[in-house]
Amino acid sequence: MIQLSSIHKAFGARVLFNAVRWQVRSGERVGLCGPNGAGKTTLLRIMSGLEEPDDGTVARSSNLTVGFLPQDGISHTGRTLFDEAALSFQELMKLQNEMQELEVQMGDSSIQAGEHQQLLARYADVQETFHHEGGYDIEARVSEVLDGLGFSQDDISRPTEEFSGGWQMRIALAKLLLKRPRLLLMDEPTNHLDLEARNWLEDFLLSYPYAVVLVSHDRFFLDRVVTSIAEVSLRTLTPYPGDYSSYLIERDARLQRLREQKQQQDNNVARMQAFIDRFRYQATKAAQVQSRVKMLEKITPIEVPPEPKRVHFTFPASTKSGRTILELKNVCKSYENLKVFDDISVHIERGDRIALVGPNGAGKSTLMRMLSGVESSDSGTQVEGHNVVTQYFAQDEATRLDPSLTVYETLSSDSPVSMVPTIRNILGGFLFEDDDVHKRVKVLSGGERTRLAVARMLLHSSNTLLLDEPTNHLDIDSTNVLLDALSDYGGTLIFVSHDRYFVDRLATKILEIGDLKANLYPGTYEEFRWSKAQQQNLESVANRPAPHSEKRLPSRQTSDRKRVQLKTRRLERRQRSIQERIVKLEQQISEREQTVRALEINIAEPDFYNDEAYAKACIDKHQALMWEVGDLMNEWEKLQKEAEELSEKIQRNIT
Repeated sequence: MIQLSSIHKAFGARVLFNAVRWQVRSGERVGLCGPNGAGKTTLLRIMSGLEEPDDGTVARSSNLTVGFLPQDGISHTGRTLFDEAALSFQELMKLQNEMQELEVQMGDSSIQAGEHQQLLARYADVQETFHHEGGYDIEARVSEVLDGLGFSQDDISRPTEEFSGGWQMRIALAKLLLKRPRLLLMDEPTNHLDLEARNWLEDFLLSYPYAVVLVSHDRFFLDRVVTSIAEVSLRTLTPYPGDYSSYLIERDARLQRLREQKQQQDNNVARMQAFIDRFRYQATKAAQVQSRVKMLEKITPIEVPPEPKRVHFTFPASTKSGRTILELKNVCKSYENLKVFDDISVHIERGDRIALVGPNGAGKSTLMRMLSGVESSDSGTQVEGHNVVTQYFAQDEATRLDPSLTVYETLSSDSPVSMVPTIRNILGGFLFEDDDVHKRVKVLSGGERTRLAVARMLLHSSNTLLLDEPTNHLDIDSTNVLLDALSDYGGTLIFVSHDRYFVDRLATKILEIGDLKANLYPGTYEEFRWSKAQQQNLESVANRPAPHSEKRLPSRQTSDRKRVQLKTRRLERRQRSIQERIVKLEQQISEREQTVRALEINIAEPDFYNDEAYAKACIDKHQALMWEVGDLMNEWEKLQKEAEELSEKIQRNIT
C-alpha cells in the first residue's frame, strides 16, 4: 500500500530519520512508539503527504486513499453536526443531487420520448451506484459513528461552532472514520475520548478492513487494537510483530543483545587501539599496525539507546484518617437550567480506590470539585471524615502554574524541606533532564506543563487523593512512574482517567456517573463492564416482544407455538427474578465486605488485644462474616450460571 525508501528528514542540525525503509500492507494495524521528540508525528505527516522528506521516496499504490487525524488544532463552523459529518460522503451526495435533478427532468412533460429514455437509463445507472455504495444508509452510518463517539441525539442538529476543542476533535475523528480511507493515520486519537468512546473505537478499528497506523500513549488501547509495533528511535524505525506487551518483551531482549554486541565491539576496539599505541613506532610491527588502523576505520560503531531510568517514587507519609473519608447524602447540583445530579448519595471509606466513569459531560469533574470542597452542592449534606488530608489535582491544574518560574523553581518553591533532595529525581522521571529544569514555565508545551503539574503533586503528603485526568498528555513512561507511586500509596484514591490501563491497574471500585445519578459498583472496571453487559442482555430479552406470526397456522402448529411462547415467558420471569436476587446479593456482599474491612482495620490497631472479651467478640464476628460472604458468593455464582443457561434457552426458543 505504502512504501518508504531511504527516507531522510532533519530540522536544522537535528536529524529525525536517516535512510529509513518501511512498508505498510493492507489490513495491518500498526502502533508507532518511541520517546517524545523521536519523530512519530513527523513520520505520519510524511506518510499523509503533508510533509516531504529531505531525501528518499514515498511510494503509494494507485488506489490508495489516505486520511490523517492530527493531535489537535481542528475546528468546524457553518454547519450542523450531522451535515458536517455527512461531508464524508461527498461523492454519494453528488449522486443523490443528480438523482433529484434527473427526477425533476423526467417529470417534465415537454421532453421528447428519446431524451426521456436516456434520462431514465442514466437515472437507473446513478441509482444503482448510489445503492451499491451504501447511499441509502448514510444517515444510519453517520448516526452510528456519532453515537459511538459520545454525541447525543440533541447534538445532531447543533451548529458545530458550539462544540469545545475536545469535541471538535471528535467531529474530525467521526468524519475520518466515515470516509473509510485505505490508509488511516491517527495521532493520539484517544486524547479527547472517554472510556466508553475508547471502547467503541477499539471495536471499530478491530473490524476496520484497511490499514491503520496510529500513535497512542494508552497501552491497553494498543494491546487491543494493533497487530504490530514500529519503534521510532535513534533516527531509524524498527518493526516488531504482535501487540504492545509483546513489543516490550522483544524490545528489552533486543536491547540486551545490542548492549552485549556493543560491549564486545568496544573491547575489540580497545584491544586494537592498545596494539596500535604500543607498536606505532616499531618498524617490525608497521604492517600489523596499519592493518589494525584500517580495521578500525571500517568499524561502524553500534549505537545503543540510553537505558531508561527506573524512577521509583513514593508519596510522603501522612497522618492516618478515620474510617469514613467522605459522605454525600441526597445531594443535588445544577447550573442554571442544567441539572447535573439529583438526590445522589455516595459513601467513601478509608482505603477505597474509586474510578469515576461515565460519558463526557455527565458530571465527573463536577463531582470531583464537590468532593474536594471547591464547589458546594445546591442541597443535601456533605460530611468529611476525621483527620482527612486531601490533595486535589484538577483538570486544569497545568494552567495554574506560575509562568514566571523555572521548572525546578516550580517544585522547590512550595516543597517541604524533606522533599527537596528528591526534586531532581522526580523531574527526571517526568522527562525534565539537564537544562530542561531551567526552562521557564511560560515556554513549556501543554504536555510539558501537565507533566510538571503531576510531578509537583508528588511532593506533598496526604491521605486522600482526588485526581481529575492526571494522565492527559503523559507518555507511557511518565504514566508508569505515576502508576507505581499510586500503587504504593497507602491512602484513599478517587480519580478520573480515560486511560484504560491506568484504571485497570488502580481501581477496586467503580463509581458510574450519568442520568443525574452516581452508582457505586464493587470490583474492577472489567467486572463493572461485564455486570453492565449482563444487565443490558437481560433487559433486552425481557423487553423483546413475544414472537408472533401474521400467517394463520394449522391448529397443531399454533398449539406448539403457544406452548413455546408460554415456556419462554416462564423462563423470562425466572430470569428477571434471578437478576433481582443477583443485584441484592451484590449489595449484601458489598456491605459485609465493608464491615469486614472495618473489623480488620480495628484488629490491626496496637492496643486491640488489651480488652480480651472485646477482641474475641470482634474476631468471632469477623470469622462469621467471612463465612457469610463465602456463602453469598457461592449463591451469586450459581445464580449467574443459571442466568446464563436461561438466556441460552430463551434465545433458542425465540429462534
